[in-house]
Amino acid sequence: MTTRATLSAVILLVTAAVLTACDDGTSKAESKPSAAPSKAVTTAAATPGVDAVAKATGIPPKPTGAARARLLRALAAAAPAAARYEDKAIDAARNQCSAINRSGQRLDHLASQRFTYKDVTTTEAQGKKINQALKATGFCVV
Repeated sequence: MTTRATLSAVILLVTAAVLTACDDGTSKAESKPSAAPSKAVTTAAATPGVDAVAKATGIPPKPTGAARARLLRALAAAAPAAARYEDKAIDAARNQCSAINRSGQRLDHLASQRFTYKDVTTTEAQGKKINQALKATGFCVV
């Protein structure tokens, strides 16, 4: 699942939870205006943003500038073909951080799957090197 799809799903779930929590069981005819802020405003203000959700799931923000260049160099050193499509490689690296930060099993296999796209095939040995590169650069520290 791509980062965009993962974040979209999380945002959808959070939005649904907020909307469900906002229903206080009264109909519009029964509700009376009050000076206090509405439950919806209070709840919406407390809802974490996309960055907070990503951070909570162990996904670092998209790197820019020198950090992006450093990450792409590290990925290219670990698996040259995997860095061919820079945006895909960045998204795959961010997603892989989620697995690394959860101390999941089969990290090398997951990396080989995440960094295999279009005409690029990444082996588990290269996945291991990618994981080492992500840890060594400190990219996955959230």
